[in-house]
Amino acid sequence: MNNLTASFKGLFSKTTGIASDPLSILINKEVGAHIRSWRFIVLILLVVLTFLASTYVSSTNLRSAINNAQDPDQAFLYLKLLTNTDNSVPAFHVFLNFLAPLLGIALGFDAINSERNGGTLTRLMAQPIYRDNLLIAKFLGPLIIVGTLLSALILFLIGGGLIATGVRMEPQELLRIVGFVILSVIYIGFWLSLSILLSIRFKQAATSALTAIGIWLFFTVFFPIVINLLVHALLPNPNYLSEAQLIKYNELILNLLRLSPGQLYTDATTTLLIPSVRSLGPVSMEQMIGAIPSPLGVKDSLLIVWPQLSGLIAATVVCFALSYYIFMRKEIRS
Repeated sequence: MNNLTASFKGLFSKTTGIASDPLSILINKEVGAHIRSWRFIVLILLVVLTFLASTYVSSTNLRSAINNAQDPDQAFLYLKLLTNTDNSVPAFHVFLNFLAPLLGIALGFDAINSERNGGTLTRLMAQPIYRDNLLIAKFLGPLIIVGTLLSALILFLIGGGLIATGVRMEPQELLRIVGFVILSVIYIGFWLSLSILLSIRFKQAATSALTAIGIWLFFTVFFPIVINLLVHALLPNPNYLSEAQLIKYNELILNLLRLSPGQLYTDATTTLLIPSVRSLGPVSMEQMIGAIPSPLGVKDSLLIVWPQLSGLIAATVVCFALSYYIFMRKEIRS
């Protein structure tokens, strides 16, 4: 409570009498609370260790990757540092697809119910702040930390690659890596907004944490199994379909799988970090005839991943809007 009281002493200036920005004070409070927590330190260690492991494996196999004349992406050295692997350790974006939900859930599952159970929520609302400022700070504070962490890791990657190879980074590589960081922050933001929603809905932090982990496990493990069972039970046998029907069959399966946030993130990061990816769905023989195996420009790759990016943003906005609606209508002073 001493830190909380000290934080709100800056709300009013003694010399001017003009109120400071309460939102920035709350964001600083959230950032400081997360940085000093053991939970966040453990999560940082997990992310950093997986980053170092995947980077080490990709760097040891970098020479063979850039000397492969059959690879249209051989010129993108810094992208290879993020995607190249010998299958002993997954690439960093594959690791992040697994760790990002855990990071978002861990930073938000007790965002509101811990304040309520600890008795600090009523004290916070007694301060001269708007109620929605607290919810926005609970969302923006962890995202600032996550964005800073990913940016620091990427800068470390770029600096290490520049020192080790002496090869300067191409502007296209920089734009793709920046897009990857922004996309990863949005993906973590979805799970953060979902966990905040559950922390408002449930009184106990353990209940909200288990529910969020259950949703993550469903989309990660059980959702593809359910889709395959439904497809095999309701759709005809693909062995008896024509080429056009088989393409529609595979497109339907992919569209159903893209209801999972993890699939959207995988599609988007694969397209951004591997410029030679020209399509995320099945391609007919007529479309392959005359196609040149060359990398796409950044604009073309963004056009391909725009539906996935829009889906992640929409899911994040929906979860945060539900959190906002429930929190603004909830009685918290009783």
